[in-house]
Amino acid sequence: MIEAKGITKRYGELVAVDDVSFSVEKGEVVGFLGPNGAGKTTTMRILTGFMPPTDGTAVIAGFDIFEEPVAARRSVGYLPENLPLYPEMSVIPYLDYVAKIHDVPRRRRREGIERALERCGLTEVRTRVIGDLSKGFRQRVGLAQAIVHDPPVLILDEPTVGLDPLQIQDIRSLITELAAPRDGETQHTIILSTHILPEVAAICQRVILINEGRKTVDAPLAELTSQGHSLEELFARETAHDVVAEQRGAAEAGSGGPGAAP
Repeated sequence: MIEAKGITKRYGELVAVDDVSFSVEKGEVVGFLGPNGAGKTTTMRILTGFMPPTDGTAVIAGFDIFEEPVAARRSVGYLPENLPLYPEMSVIPYLDYVAKIHDVPRRRRREGIERALERCGLTEVRTRVIGDLSKGFRQRVGLAQAIVHDPPVLILDEPTVGLDPLQIQDIRSLITELAAPRDGETQHTIILSTHILPEVAAICQRVILINEGRKTVDAPLAELTSQGHSLEELFARETAHDVVAEQRGAAEAGSGGPGAAP
């Protein structure tokens, strides 16, 4: 359903993503992990068509992002960390606007909106102004805009950031249902980026970890934790170089840099 092939992104001499390849099967929920600046968001923006890679390509639901970019983008629902909401709009007009952007035909638009409202638990606030909603409901509206065109692939960046424990549980349950839906509903393939490792343990079947732009881990969650190791231990081990480098840099800055006089 998702196949990344040698994705690389350079900014001058800086390599933000370095030859990253992976595939995700239909119905999988994959945790996409890495420290800040590792290249996660850049990779997700490339997969969603918001940013072109320097090298490599990706196939989304059978559509190459270079050869069939419009079809590839229509196959993806994207929830960025900063929600793409218009606070002055009401929920239904906003979802209608998003459906139009995704070229959902008029005859199917109302059905898509109603489905997104129901699946995201928004029926009771359907006529409310988005800016008046709680953080939890705004997050649900963000998820609704990602699924209103019924895409087979969802890419979610920090979907529970800033929520309280009950809201987090609600969103996790919703993501699980999107990957394993009731009869007749679309089964979504999901890439989930988060810094909340218990969230990955709760809802993901597989983990991909990138560090300094390179993929370092790609394995089923059960395999990674089969020897009694936790995700926290895995994350610390795979990103230890970054932590040591940051600590060394902070120490050098505090002492005036390498070779500074005592």
